[in-house]
Amino acid sequence: MSSNSDTSDPIWEDTRGTDDGRSWIDETIAPGTATDPDVESGDSATVTIDGRSVTLDAGSVLLDGLERTETEGYVPALCSYDHNERIGPRSECRTCMVETEEYGVVPSCSFPAEEGMTVHTDADEASEARDVNLDLLLSNHNLRCTTCGKNGRCELQHVSIENGVEEPRYGVFDDREEYEPMDDSSPFIQIDRNKCILCNRCVEACNDVQVAGVLRMEGSGGDTRIGFQNTEETMMESTCVSCGHCVTVCPTGALVEQGLVDSSTIPLPGFTHKNSIGKIVGGEFTEKPRNATPMIEEEYTENDPVVEVVETRSNERLAGEGDD
Repeated sequence: MSSNSDTSDPIWEDTRGTDDGRSWIDETIAPGTATDPDVESGDSATVTIDGRSVTLDAGSVLLDGLERTETEGYVPALCSYDHNERIGPRSECRTCMVETEEYGVVPSCSFPAEEGMTVHTDADEASEARDVNLDLLLSNHNLRCTTCGKNGRCELQHVSIENGVEEPRYGVFDDREEYEPMDDSSPFIQIDRNKCILCNRCVEACNDVQVAGVLRMEGSGGDTRIGFQNTEETMMESTCVSCGHCVTVCPTGALVEQGLVDSSTIPLPGFTHKNSIGKIVGGEFTEKPRNATPMIEEEYTENDPVVEVVETRSNERLAGEGDD
């Protein structure tokens, strides 16, 4: 179908750009929620980490050194990601704190390596800072791992196990807050903000790597959450192109592929991830196979050829084969 043709499919009617304040896909997008700090070192540097010397290339941070040596203390870095992917450093989770003789306790993911620095990972203050910050993350996280699609492949779960966490000192999400409704509107990606640790990985993957301009951080303080740049409330109503990059970088079960929502769950009679939350938004949409949302299919310019696309529906095709 051409980009100007009408559709009788109600599932996609509300996803089109309109003049009522929603954003069109070709509008200027914000490339992230904040400019990443310039934390890279200008020159190569030799630093001492727990008594071991390691030489780091120009542009390195202390975390690069930790990853190249055997450390005395366990130092996770939940908001850090592959620098080659242009994601971070954000210094959001503060689970990677280490002690330096020169500057005191610092976040290793965003502190530039300087010549002659001495780093201690097992110092009491640094270890306590990592433990406190990890417990803070857990206190604001839905810990129902058995019904989570990321069970067994969740970075927060792995870090908690490695750190020997048995009971977070600040309680858990169930003890303090009401669950936020799960966004199940998209046929491709499920969003459970109750599992989000606000690491910002997905926002940067969406805006700075894929340059899709869909996700953003919105709100402040305890109301901070992952939102959409076109100000809509559900993934289905956003300008998401369903590339899935945000899912691949999410360290928890906050973003999960719809096909893998139940892949890692432990079967419990009458208990699923959805009814453990109890509130779902987007239930009015019907899931349907599709390569991308209409905004991408309908985007064209006068210089580009408009290709006629004949859409086939899986159910109709299967029904026709059955008639034969």
